[in-house]
Amino acid sequence: MTIDSDFDATTTGMLRPATVAIVGRPNVGKSALFNRLIGQRLAIVEDTPGVTRDRLYALCDWRGRTFSMVDTAGIDPAADAAHGDQFAEATRRQAEAAAQEADAIVFVVDAQTGLHPLDEDVAHILRKTRRRVVLVANKCESPKAAQSVLGEFSRIGFGEPVPVSAIHGEGTGDLLDRVVELLPPEAPDATKEGELSIAIIGRPNVGKSSLLNALLGEERAIVSEVPGTTRDAIDTLLTYNDRNIRLIDTAGVRRQPQAHGAIEYYATLRSLSAISRCDIAILVFDSMVGITAQDRRLAGLVIEERKGLIIVGNKWDLALEQQGEYSQGELANVIHELMPFAKFAPITFLSAKTHRRLGSLMPVVTRVAENLDRRVSTPQVNALLRDAVLAHPAPFSGGKTFKVYYAAQPGTHPPVFVFHCNDPDLVQNAYKRFLENTIRQSFDFEGVPLTLEFRARRAAPEPGE
Repeated sequence: MTIDSDFDATTTGMLRPATVAIVGRPNVGKSALFNRLIGQRLAIVEDTPGVTRDRLYALCDWRGRTFSMVDTAGIDPAADAAHGDQFAEATRRQAEAAAQEADAIVFVVDAQTGLHPLDEDVAHILRKTRRRVVLVANKCESPKAAQSVLGEFSRIGFGEPVPVSAIHGEGTGDLLDRVVELLPPEAPDATKEGELSIAIIGRPNVGKSSLLNALLGEERAIVSEVPGTTRDAIDTLLTYNDRNIRLIDTAGVRRQPQAHGAIEYYATLRSLSAISRCDIAILVFDSMVGITAQDRRLAGLVIEERKGLIIVGNKWDLALEQQGEYSQGELANVIHELMPFAKFAPITFLSAKTHRRLGSLMPVVTRVAENLDRRVSTPQVNALLRDAVLAHPAPFSGGKTFKVYYAAQPGTHPPVFVFHCNDPDLVQNAYKRFLENTIRQSFDFEGVPLTLEFRARRAAPEPGE
């Protein structure tokens, strides 16, 4: 095996969006600041119907730089009050996990209450890791009142804090400027031209590594281990039907009960990193267990980042032995009911251990890859749109009628459809889903999230112009 030095992160820069973690003690406004920053990046981050909104991960874009923003899990002081020092230990584990994975850290303190002993505890951990840190003093709604306490934070060792107000949004632009300055250089291209990147994601012990090894044993022609692409992970290159494929493995997370919270956080960050730089994500779940909340969460992350999605039920042989023969179509319908926001994703069942139905996976990958680059001509889009709108006119909204004048698909990978209309604010979510379903029923976009954009147009040309 040979090393593909073209993909050494130490020489070519970041091969994935950089990761920025927000850390700090409880009640300093970490989540409020996270929500404020994400709220300003609505073009990059959007809600996915059917997925819980309390997500802790999102892509951000600032001055042309894209990076992943992560809000560390909160720790409830009341829950740990009876355990004394365990509260500080939990804070330490979270700070360590964030520092290990992040490329830059936003360390949040409370300007209203001043320096707290737990702030110094977190700062001590961050100093030892030697990571890039931006100190942020939140709750600076009154700059004059906050100015008197900002100086005391300087002794933490990270310089003067950046004053912000997560509630009002003041100072967030200066904060993002500082963050972008600290990020590692970004590589112009994360993958070679024509290469398809596939991330294998899922909960621990569902068979991700077994599936990776099974695919390499079955289909490999050219295999190369590439170190340095992600921390503590190795990408694998192979060819399938004369196409180069990069398999991104997210396995290798050690299960340590004494640090379960931090390790779980660390594992999720690794999965987010893999999703960020892949073309297609293969979500592996245990057929014996079924779809869990964490599976739904991972699927939501894939859709948010506009990646192709394939759902794989592993350990299918054990499921058949213990549960009997079931129609795979019936089981797929159950899974889609549990994840209605991912109904476009194909589902296949296999056994990575025995290789049963293993051959069903790569043809699905090939089909989804083709759909990522599928383009529908403007006349086809408008002919379909004209018939759909005539058959199902948009409902009234605020006493006005939503009208679509024409549409086009300007982008692929993933496909983007732009609808020129009288007022984008009039389109309702139900009608958006109707338009998306209409496109999917006529054209093959299986496994691919569709982006629908609505733009105002003053003139009203006939459809097809």
